[in-house]
Amino acid sequence: MAFVKEFKEFAMRGNVVDLAVGVVIGAAFGGIVTSLVKDVIMPPIGYITGGVDFSDKKIVFKEADPAHKVVENALHYGNFINAIIQFLIIAFSIFLVVKAINSLKKEEAAPAPDPEPTKEELLLTEIRDLLAKGK
Repeated sequence: MAFVKEFKEFAMRGNVVDLAVGVVIGAAFGGIVTSLVKDVIMPPIGYITGGVDFSDKKIVFKEADPAHKVVENALHYGNFINAIIQFLIIAFSIFLVVKAINSLKKEEAAPAPDPEPTKEELLLTEIRDLLAKGK
């Protein structure tokens, strides 16, 4: 029973729950970014490059032969280019979100007032002032 209790305390910690929420939202955000890259960004890039669709780009090592049940062996570098673009968009989006959150945190934090001087500091200040007058 101690093991179950320890696991429950671990799982219900604030950081673990926050991480779980972040993973779920991140997965949903990943789908949005995939669609953004595939359906919005890549078509104009393909148009600019003369109708090139990066997802179809590949280097074929061995052609497929259905008669002999041989599958195609190819390096799909176009999918890799799409993945890089998706990563850059996600990284930039997360950067903007973190930057916005950090700017909100800076505004919320008010500077702490200077602490009152201690009795020793007041006494030392008084002694310093008296010595300065005596010179």
